[in-house]
Amino acid sequence: MFALPILLAASEADAVNNPPMITNDAVVLGILMVILGFVFYTADRPSGFWKTFYTFVPSLLLCYFLPSLLSTAGVISGEHSRLYFVASRYLLPTSLVLLTLSIDLPAIMRLGPKAGIMFLAGTVGIILGGPLAILVMSAISPETVGGAGPDAVWRGMTTVAGSWIGGGANQTAMKEVFEVGDDLFSAMIAVDVIIANIWMAVLLFGVGRAPRIDAFLQADTSAIEHVRRRVEDYQAQVTRVPALPDTMKVLGVGFGVTGISHLLADIIAPWLSANAPALERYSLTSSFFWLVVIATTAGLVLSATRARALEGVGASRIGSALLYVLIAAVGMQMNLLAISENPGLFVVGAIWIGFHAVVLMVVAKLIRAPYFFLAVGSQANVGGAASAPIVAAAFHPALTSVGVLLAVFGYALGTYGAWLCGQLMRLAAT
Repeated sequence: MFALPILLAASEADAVNNPPMITNDAVVLGILMVILGFVFYTADRPSGFWKTFYTFVPSLLLCYFLPSLLSTAGVISGEHSRLYFVASRYLLPTSLVLLTLSIDLPAIMRLGPKAGIMFLAGTVGIILGGPLAILVMSAISPETVGGAGPDAVWRGMTTVAGSWIGGGANQTAMKEVFEVGDDLFSAMIAVDVIIANIWMAVLLFGVGRAPRIDAFLQADTSAIEHVRRRVEDYQAQVTRVPALPDTMKVLGVGFGVTGISHLLADIIAPWLSANAPALERYSLTSSFFWLVVIATTAGLVLSATRARALEGVGASRIGSALLYVLIAAVGMQMNLLAISENPGLFVVGAIWIGFHAVVLMVVAKLIRAPYFFLAVGSQANVGGAASAPIVAAAFHPALTSVGVLLAVFGYALGTYGAWLCGQLMRLAAT
């Protein structure tokens, strides 16, 4: 997700030459909201076709996929819109605050070590999957993974590794460390965004089949169910019909904390960049990193105060609504036809993410980890803090902070893991 702003800049010239049918963000936002309204209306039907349809297709996946179809058809375009930026910088942190207000942190901690193990398994899958993808494509289409100097494909793949383990800052760091050419970098950003979005769609599709997957994995989901029940019981105790002052309090807390988070992030990140530039390798000079961390931490702190009672007037409901706007904006970034422009590199990316998936499935089977830990652990690597909460929230809003906390670990491991992956890919390429 963090590669998207770079992708927008890299493709600015193409975007100007190929504008979509609709460029007015007010109109685009209206379209996205109509899509969300349609999905929720049909998903709420008690019987008939839509009841059967949503038995097989999660509504969350549709909220993500329909905007991508419009983007592919040229009706709207993320490259011409600022909606993703607004959603990720303003709505996402507010959503994180409101979704973590009612969190039962002690219960989350009792989820055990399997969440961390699955996250690390995902990281290992990315590190080993890169060189494996090069070896496989070398046997099928050597020219696809060839090149020399700054245009060597293995160099460009290090930037994808940085993004899939950490985020945009780690990706940029790999570009400089391995001296990746600008044209190759742009192509690799496209691979990163398309493959990562397709993989998130696969994970979301699996959410509706989580019980079957858990049965195959012989997973113990009791800890997750315990957290979910505790949150639902608390909501039942405090829920009441909200009045306008209640809703304004919720919005005041959510957006107020977001404003404070931006203020602090804009102070901390530049200061660290100027006084401790070496911390860039840990993504600690990224303002978006601090924005997410501060907003999430504030939400967790507020969960131990009287502010937790705001859950009774719909804090998590409003937070979920804001998160769905982000989901639609994320879907708008994806153009499915981009796969045909350089299919060889996308095959490399597919092999790479496929190995990542296999590693996760094997480890989950060995330790009997629930699908929730597999999906969120994977997305905390590949998608980061902008999308890991989306996957976690698909299971239950109470579990959103698990995705955020795991994604934060990815920032710390991103540069180291991507550098190791780059060295292995260099060996595979030679």
